[in-house]
Amino acid sequence: MARLLVIHGPNLNLLGTREPQIYGKINLATIDQRLAAAAKARGHDLECFQSNAEHELINRVQRAQADGIEFIIINPAGYTHTSVALRDALAAARIPFIEVHLSNIYAREPFRKNSYFSDLAVGIISGLGAHGYELALDAACGQLAAQKP
Repeated sequence: MARLLVIHGPNLNLLGTREPQIYGKINLATIDQRLAAAAKARGHDLECFQSNAEHELINRVQRAQADGIEFIIINPAGYTHTSVALRDALAAARIPFIEVHLSNIYAREPFRKNSYFSDLAVGIISGLGAHGYELALDAACGQLAAQKP
């Protein structure tokens, strides 16, 4: 059994009501419940964490290694384009991660095309809505299985 951590950045607590034409109509609690159930069905433990505060996200990443987290799925949201500090925390943690975005950040405003995380990520899933989290979980489970002898 592996421990996985899903990190949701700022404003994702508003999913389902915030710009549903861009981010979809599914709320964050539903996404988290589906992910936890899918991870459990594969024999893994999954924790979800959301914060609008950059320092709380950084603190959670820093604790991840001590908590035995083996893989992270992260949607840095608006911090994708601004947070060197969160990037540095992920680099220091040395835990593999997949970057997820609900919308296609490459088809939006020019500033959204830049991610401080992509070059560190195992992979990036962008533009597939809430389903992107499920795809990231599939990929994470595959990566974990490939690491086991």
